[in-house]
Amino acid sequence: MSQTEPEASSSLYAAREPIFPRRVKGKFRSLKWVLMAFMLGIYYLTPWIRWDRGPQLPDQAVLVDLANRRFFFFWIEIWPHEFYFIAGLLVMAGLGLFLFTSALGRVWCGYACPQTVWTDLFILVERWIEGDRNARLRLHRQKKWDFRKARLRMTKWVSWFLIALATGGAWVFYFTDAPTLLVDLVTLNAHPVAYSTMLILTATTFLFGGFAREQICIYACPWPRIQAAMMDEDTITIGYRSWRGEPRGKHRKAEGAENLGDCIDCMACVNVCPMGIDIRDGQQLECITCGLCIDACDEMMDKIGKPRGLIDYMALTDEASERSGNPVKNVWKHILRPRTIMYTTLWSLVGVGLVVALFIRSDIDLTVAPVRNPTYVTLSDGSIRNTYDVRLRNKHGEDRPFNISLTGHPALRVQVEGTPYSSVNVPADSTYLQRVYVIAPKGSEPAESERVEFRLWVEDTASGDRAYKDTVFNGRAN
Repeated sequence: MSQTEPEASSSLYAAREPIFPRRVKGKFRSLKWVLMAFMLGIYYLTPWIRWDRGPQLPDQAVLVDLANRRFFFFWIEIWPHEFYFIAGLLVMAGLGLFLFTSALGRVWCGYACPQTVWTDLFILVERWIEGDRNARLRLHRQKKWDFRKARLRMTKWVSWFLIALATGGAWVFYFTDAPTLLVDLVTLNAHPVAYSTMLILTATTFLFGGFAREQICIYACPWPRIQAAMMDEDTITIGYRSWRGEPRGKHRKAEGAENLGDCIDCMACVNVCPMGIDIRDGQQLECITCGLCIDACDEMMDKIGKPRGLIDYMALTDEASERSGNPVKNVWKHILRPRTIMYTTLWSLVGVGLVVALFIRSDIDLTVAPVRNPTYVTLSDGSIRNTYDVRLRNKHGEDRPFNISLTGHPALRVQVEGTPYSSVNVPADSTYLQRVYVIAPKGSEPAESERVEFRLWVEDTASGDRAYKDTVFNGRAN
């Protein structure tokens, strides 16, 4: 009995077909060039900006000083205990993303996302070296590796690698003095962490911007799936006016051409799309609303003498109005609606709160930690002594004398360890650990009570600024 061979099982996943966007000119492409140059300029140049903070402080304008657990941003200095400022900025970033998405769709993804910016830069380099879309397609489909293909590919990959290396290098410059680190990197004297960080960032930038590209946006990034909760029918996003463009047809002079829509099915919108989608199929998860399809379509409409806007930024409510022949809403009526007003209000409240907190914070601070082993000590004269570890923070750029005192009970007195005085000199821009004794005479109420509350004060004698912390004195039970 003959047996038939089983059919070969087909793969559930299709191999990725690389996307080669065509060059396009227009207002949205120009806007993307300007934003790309601006954001890359900020990223690469910021570590080299100097800011004079005094002789004992770093002069790098933006510095994440992990060694001293400090963050410097021009005239602002954030200490570890002030991490709520960073948390507040992250909350503002999240609310800002919600606001822009609810108003303008994935405008962040299309214009400012690092993946988009570096992918745009890599595609630009690729176009310079290998040519526009058709030339790159031919090179990709050429199976035989001759000298020309090898030369073009190696030139492109080396260029990508240099951009990726500059990207990783710029990142590590934010964490230490940039000129010093550059010399250490070149002379191979930098810390291994710097080299490993650069290697990781270089590799990820090279792979994500050069090869993965749209795959990162589609599969790795969660935002395309989250954005649906931020958008509604009044969100402005890119759409195709199918009621004007359909039915499509290429032959404008053929019989029945008067019944065709404005779309001539030229595929220009598809060929320029960095995500490789057809916007005429409707809203899709892959669309990053970059506007390049608008530029391509407008260019084609100009050539065939049709009005622009076949593909354009619009809201779903505009579609219904245009189909019925009614006037569409003003763009500001789409943007200013309850949802966006709520996000703007929350964003503003957090921002105002951070600014207020920044300006009312003191330039001196202290933390008090009672030493519990032992809880108290009985001295030879019968007095009771408690010990406290006091951390004094001097946020000024020069050394300051701090005077330590207490209030809360007249019998208690302060003694600073290592000096007969009640003051201590705190170095500039640092936290100083000082052991402090609080003593209650024999027979006084604090000495005979289990717990007495008091307030420990520190005063900057140079400026008069004061700070305090409440704590307790432990005495001997009756």
